[in-house]
Amino acid sequence: MTTAESASESSQAGEFDLGALLAERGAERYELHTRYLNHQLPRMLHTIGFDKVYERAEGAYFYDADGNDYLDMLAGFGVMGLGRHHPVVRKALHEVLDASLADLTRFDCQPLPGLLAEKLLAHSPHLDRVFFGNSGTEAVEGALKFARFVTGRPRVLYCAHAFHGLTTGALSVNGESAFRDGFAPLLPDTAVPLGDLDALERELDKGDVAALIVEPIQGKGVLEGPPGWLRAAQELLHRRGALLIADEVQTGLGRTGDFYGYQHEDGVEPDLVCVAKALSGGYVPVGATLGKEWIFKKVYSSMDRVLVHSASFGSNAQAMAAGLAVLSVMENEQIVAGVRATGELLRSRLAALTDRYEMLAEVRGRGLMIGIEFGRPKSLKLRSRWAMLQAARKGLFAQMVVVPLLRKHRILTQVSGDHMEVIKLIPPLIIGEREVDRFVEAFTAVMDDAHDGGLMWDFGKTLVKQAVANR
Repeated sequence: MTTAESASESSQAGEFDLGALLAERGAERYELHTRYLNHQLPRMLHTIGFDKVYERAEGAYFYDADGNDYLDMLAGFGVMGLGRHHPVVRKALHEVLDASLADLTRFDCQPLPGLLAEKLLAHSPHLDRVFFGNSGTEAVEGALKFARFVTGRPRVLYCAHAFHGLTTGALSVNGESAFRDGFAPLLPDTAVPLGDLDALERELDKGDVAALIVEPIQGKGVLEGPPGWLRAAQELLHRRGALLIADEVQTGLGRTGDFYGYQHEDGVEPDLVCVAKALSGGYVPVGATLGKEWIFKKVYSSMDRVLVHSASFGSNAQAMAAGLAVLSVMENEQIVAGVRATGELLRSRLAALTDRYEMLAEVRGRGLMIGIEFGRPKSLKLRSRWAMLQAARKGLFAQMVVVPLLRKHRILTQVSGDHMEVIKLIPPLIIGEREVDRFVEAFTAVMDDAHDGGLMWDFGKTLVKQAVANR
């Protein structure tokens, strides 16, 4: 019996056949999104030419129906830390499904959550306990609740341009107005400039601050405070009875060349740490809030409070198995050391191009979290074109670079934030010299085109018209 005949027979028998469903309806993907989901997503993808059809993925690559490979320098916004379909994570998920565990009974203690907490805390020696949820924003929500409860104070400080999630509590500490607009009232939180100790101290003087939440390297713009700032901020907070929360949802698990981003600065020991994204292995959503013993003991102070903070799908067996497999791969394949070496190679080769291209202002970042910032050129011809883009909408030049990287060179990247001339590179942590060579060669070709006044400027005119139309 052929596969098609088998699928047909299963369908007639009323069984669910995922392969047959995708074969029959997969071509409708953009139409389905337009009709039933966020209708602006397919519209945006069609406009910039990102409406590709990827048939499969493996490691750091996507593949289309013709077998063409596309290099992924985005990693699903950092979720695919080990690339797609890592064999060790796949094997662990098959095994946990085949085990038919008595999962999520709610009234027992399964071993997998404890084992994952133990392994995660081994990389976090000053922390003691873990709460498992389902996402990064949920990990942040937990940290905000814990900080407010144990300090008895209502206000949490955050840094300008921060991104900590989009649920209401996390949105309250989101530094981007475009995400916040229209969702007020939010929680009583206050932004301080990244790296500004005086501003932090002024807010602490008011006596109502529970904590400061900070990304060791901000995802938007790939920005970090000056050397020594985070440790000094921690000391200020602790002197005033407030906590330091490190949002490691994107920077954690090796992304910056250390297990956590805060570990680049000696003496920094956050009271609460949020992780997610890469811990999932790219399969099962998982988030974790790690904290000190006294914080958890105060939140869960009695049996009456045993469920005072919980999550219906938290600690589920599939997520725990994926997390255990991810940490095992990171240790066995020395992922963090590889990130440090590959990241330095990529950053240094890109930084070497700043003298060559007048619109390439700066290359910054740590590990495999790299920001490429563009700036106003010096030559008159390029200045006029730059001014045209800036007048329509700041950030269009960066988008002009992102589009040909995909269309011409089959490399997926992202603009780092709205109204920013920055591209952020957060590829899978498993890339090596081959991928660095491919990206640098493609980026060089795109920048040559931009500085020579090539075809990408025609696309720039299209972006300008689109930006003006959307005002």
